[in-house]
Amino acid sequence: MADHGTVEYATATGNDYAAHEESYESFVHFTLVGILYVATVMFGLATGGVMGHWLLAATIFVIGLLGAIPGLLSRATTPSYVAFVICFLIFAFTGLSSH
Repeated sequence: MADHGTVEYATATGNDYAAHEESYESFVHFTLVGILYVATVMFGLATGGVMGHWLLAATIFVIGLLGAIPGLLSRATTPSYVAFVICFLIFAFTGLSSH
C-alpha cells in the first residue's frame, strides 16, 4: 500500500507555488481581456457587415484596441470593460437607428 503520510507541498523540493499562482492569474487575466476584445471585434463586424456602417465599425475596432492594450500592459481589467461597454453602446444605438 502507498504511504498516506502528511503532504508537505510547501516544503517540497523544486516547488515554486508563488510562480504557479502568478502564471495562473496572468492566464486568467489574458483570457478575460481577450474575450472582451473578441466581443468588441464582433460588435464592429456586425456594425459594418450587417448594418453597413463601416466608419463606426472602424471606430469600434480602435476603441477595442484602446481597451485591450492598456488592459494587458497594466494588468487591469477596467480599460477592457470600459471599451466593451462603449462598443456595445455604439453597436446598440446604431442598430436602433437603422430601423
